[in-house]
Amino acid sequence: MIRRGIRSAVALTLAGAVALSGCASMPRDPGGTLDRISGGELRVGASPSEGLVDVAGGAVSGPLAEVVEKFADAHDARTVWTVGSEEDLVRGIEDGSLDLAVGGMTDQTPWAVKVGVSRAFSGLSPDATPVVMLVPLGENGFLSELEAFLDEEVSE
Repeated sequence: MIRRGIRSAVALTLAGAVALSGCASMPRDPGGTLDRISGGELRVGASPSEGLVDVAGGAVSGPLAEVVEKFADAHDARTVWTVGSEEDLVRGIEDGSLDLAVGGMTDQTPWAVKVGVSRAFSGLSPDATPVVMLVPLGENGFLSELEAFLDEEVSE
């Protein structure tokens, strides 16, 4: 009887340890985006969008650019900008040359089948249209960190 109780206790302890170890690494970043940008570079694609993202003389500015810069600063990362069409930016996210894309994309974006999409937020657009940011598919830790940052920085 005592042996059975000890075996049960050991089995429960091992099952609990396995369950907790699986939870500790959620959400996951199989490509390591969040780890790579921390203390490194945040590679961001920008698609010009009136009132959100402006591009002049090679410089990217506007409300979305400011939020991205703050996010990068929070991770001790340097922001490296690439300007292009949404299609070019999505291609960059897919091939791993970009970590994030911003512009006037909404939660109705057709790119959602190719890239990850943040929750919509409306605190930046002059007309209060909710916008989203695009990230690599499966980089859920990075996306979760980005959304938590947006929740704090951008009022709904």
